[in-house]
Amino acid sequence: MIELIFATNNAHKLEEVQAMVGEQFLLKSLADIDCHDDIPETGVTFHENAKQKTDYLVHKYDVNCFGDDSGLEIDALNGEPGVYSARYSGTRDMEQNINLVLENLKDSVNRNARFKTVISLYLNGHQHFFEGSVEGHIIDKRKGIDGFGYDPIFVPHGYAHTFAEMTAEDKNKISHRAIAIEKMVEFLSKKS
Repeated sequence: MIELIFATNNAHKLEEVQAMVGEQFLLKSLADIDCHDDIPETGVTFHENAKQKTDYLVHKYDVNCFGDDSGLEIDALNGEPGVYSARYSGTRDMEQNINLVLENLKDSVNRNARFKTVISLYLNGHQHFFEGSVEGHIIDKRKGIDGFGYDPIFVPHGYAHTFAEMTAEDKNKISHRAIAIEKMVEFLSKKS
């Protein structure tokens, strides 16, 4: 079994990703290695932020690990909130972040958007990157109670429900993170 440190303390995200990778991999959170540091995310791209996370863990703990950076890109907002998705309103309060997106889109006809994920994997001295994205659109009011982040206002193309209305199992089949994780798992399966 391959053990990997996932650069997160978000229990929901850890659970979601563990379900995706299956039992051949044991994922541990930052708390599991007693890391309570606020790992910097100062990059201007998802790629840079994901790399910063793994670079930090490798430098401080010398572990096999992966980190991701994800966000929502909205065409009418020139790609915003993008890398600032978690703190778009100036806070980490997702209600405020969603409110700001809806306010900024109130006069927009073009509501096309995509969720993007970039994963940086550091394994046995080498760094690898995996990307995933899912196209969709932003609706004008929240729907659903599951998921997290912008899930209540994002409907993927080809579906009638938001990510927050889908079961975790259904979302994990099509989400940006699922696509990137699937690419990473395929890569790791060849290594094990």
